[in-house]
Amino acid sequence: MTLCLAASVLVFFEDRNTWLFYWAGAVTFVVGSVLDILDGALARVGGKTTPFGAFLDSTTDRVGEGAMLGAIALVFSRHDHPVALGLTFAAVAGSFLVSYTRARAEALGLRGDVGIGSRAERVVVITGGLVLAPLNIWLLVAAISLLTATAWLTVVQRILHVRAQLRARR
Repeated sequence: MTLCLAASVLVFFEDRNTWLFYWAGAVTFVVGSVLDILDGALARVGGKTTPFGAFLDSTTDRVGEGAMLGAIALVFSRHDHPVALGLTFAAVAGSFLVSYTRARAEALGLRGDVGIGSRAERVVVITGGLVLAPLNIWLLVAAISLLTATAWLTVVQRILHVRAQLRARR
């Protein structure tokens, strides 16, 4: 989480040196995200999981992703891109709902990990957008648009999957 927070600060300063801060932010974000993804996996493999650890891991993952999307929203605001700013807010809501729908499904004893927009995919899309942003800000807008669409599609996929599982139980 700490690296993802640092990455979001770097991205915020993109107006100082576009290439440096977008790319440094992208590298820091991807490293932080990979480490955040691996820590839970390693705990599970090593048999060192606890319910609180899983809860904390999931929560801190949302903090890092939310901070990065917040920094991107601030960049869009600075560059006077209100539509992109709105898309970023929709991306935040969609990304958080992807995680929420999985958690709720699993709390019901159901499988909730379906869909095309899981965390790993969102990290790839955000990182790709940051890497391409120095070429043209519209490439970052495109990445956020893709993130928004896939996140919301995943939410719908998970809702329908939970509904199907509950119907199959009856």
